[in-house]
Amino acid sequence: MSTSTLPVRVLVVGCGNMGASHAQAYQLIDGFEICGIVSTGKSKEVLNEKLGGGYTLFSDYATALAETKPDAVCISTYPDTHEEFAIMAFENNCHVFIEKPLADTVAGSERVAAAAQKSGKKLVVGYILRHHPSWEKFVELSHELGKPLVMRMNLNQQSHGVMWDVHRNLMKSLSPIVDCGVHYIDVMCQMTRSKPLQVTAIGARLTDDIAENNYNYGQLQIRFEDGSVGWYEAGWGPMMSETAFFIKDVIGPKGCVSIVAKEAGGTGKSDNVDAHTKTESLRFHHADIDANNQFIKQDTWFNLSDEPNHQELCNREQRYFLKAITENIDLADHVQDAVNSLKIAFACDESVRTGQVVYL
Repeated sequence: MSTSTLPVRVLVVGCGNMGASHAQAYQLIDGFEICGIVSTGKSKEVLNEKLGGGYTLFSDYATALAETKPDAVCISTYPDTHEEFAIMAFENNCHVFIEKPLADTVAGSERVAAAAQKSGKKLVVGYILRHHPSWEKFVELSHELGKPLVMRMNLNQQSHGVMWDVHRNLMKSLSPIVDCGVHYIDVMCQMTRSKPLQVTAIGARLTDDIAENNYNYGQLQIRFEDGSVGWYEAGWGPMMSETAFFIKDVIGPKGCVSIVAKEAGGTGKSDNVDAHTKTESLRFHHADIDANNQFIKQDTWFNLSDEPNHQELCNREQRYFLKAITENIDLADHVQDAVNSLKIAFACDESVRTGQVVYL
């Protein structure tokens, strides 16, 4: 059953790293047509030129919605605008693709989900790792390790130049463990398929460049009903270490699976957007031992030939968005997963600020 005629006319809102990549995807994919580009600054002019020019530019989102009357809206603005912009789109009968996180509060994310359901329009949240074949394989292999699982993940970014400007702006509304953490919390939930019970977290403010009540380094720990545990660490700023900034590991009774990113985990790559999704190789270590405690099996390596770069991942996200619209895919579970991972991330944020264990 189709819910839309092609092409789907999409309004691009936000022209930073992600907005620009999504706009390029819309230009590339048959079935989409960009009807306008919105940003408050000069990034819309830069993006318009990058796309070859000719698109209608707006500084005000409400004006753009009213004048272009799009079928869909792509929201890649800072998180403190997500709730308002998404609800406005649904009220204007638009499908919505929105970058994570869904909103900058749990209640806000629930209001967006409710608005999507009420409108009958599609809501796709930008969980980019769900579209990466190697990350899908990483999750799949984790199910062969037995239970409980121990999940170890981080993404510390030695951000400088423009990326430090981006991170400081992000921290006006969210901490690193909320903004980035939702990706990896989502992965942990896929790996365990178990209910998270409690979280603890710590954080530190390592710079005077951010508000006194915020922090640019954080680490969270999650305990699941099946006995599994996971930690995630995220730090942003020019002071961050590049020693062990890229760890993606899952351990179970039967062994462990690790992402081995020899290039993406190298010096100077920590604030490179392309490196954040790169896997290169998966290493499956088997725990089987003989009577002398010697390993029976050699480690198994998975080198997937399909290793999409950041732009191709954005292309795949937008193809999924188009498929959801044209084939009327039920996205209830997708939206609920986005709300749940945000609830867990904000519980971790609460733990940082209170110093207490937070029970879910």
